[in-house]
Amino acid sequence: MCRYAETPYKVHYVCVPCRRSHKYAWDGAEHRCTSCRRPMVFAGHDFAAPRRRNESGWAAVAAVLGAGLRYEGFETCGCGREPKFRPRTRAQVRQRRRVAGRLGLPEAEALAARDPYDLG
Repeated sequence: MCRYAETPYKVHYVCVPCRRSHKYAWDGAEHRCTSCRRPMVFAGHDFAAPRRRNESGWAAVAAVLGAGLRYEGFETCGCGREPKFRPRTRAQVRQRRRVAGRLGLPEAEALAARDPYDLG
């Protein structure tokens, strides 16, 4: 039985410049930030926002969302759960970008890898 088909779950939308996140219905509409009025970015079902003062955490969020990745742990239909790794600090992003550059991999693939040295 599909979990997302039965219940209309809200998803996370993020404004990285303002360091704000809100949950809205997943309706395909453009949601705007409440403070700067810029369009918010869809972050996924399993996003956990870092504290506003955590610059390293928000830099990692910006890198992940900029690479086109989302914070999702559920399968598309919601039946299964496979937790996905996402970097949480600026140092983890730097490390994965360095390995991606060395191996010639796409940045999204390197940021999604739990251990960047197992990519090669």
